[in-house]
Amino acid sequence: MTSLLPRSRVFPNIIDWIENPWPFGEHNLVRIEESVDEGAYVVRAELPGFDPEKQVHVTAQHGLLTIAAEREARTKENGRSEFRYGSFSRTVSLPAGADTEKITAKYTDGILEVTVPIQERKTEKPVEVAVDKG
Repeated sequence: MTSLLPRSRVFPNIIDWIENPWPFGEHNLVRIEESVDEGAYVVRAELPGFDPEKQVHVTAQHGLLTIAAEREARTKENGRSEFRYGSFSRTVSLPAGADTEKITAKYTDGILEVTVPIQERKTEKPVEVAVDKG
């Protein structure tokens, strides 16, 4: 009996070309939704099949929020996979007033939701600065 699955693929699947616009795009990009709701910046990231305690990392630094995840490859001798393996990441700019010390994250049904409170900024009045003659 011969396997219906090829032992090796010479050409990548057309889906690989569409989802990874190499060399111009980022491989294993995390798909996100962003919104500002009730004084908080919310990022929802699509990360199905990850263990949030071991494989998902969220960091904030220098006005940027980074979501990173890693999935190890599982290979079968006579099989085919369209799953993505390796490192996945996405970095977004945080809005002005983001309170990075109060960020929360929860993972439910393959969706990571990161909430960043936004501190209300006081409206600054313009200040006239005197310029001395030198």
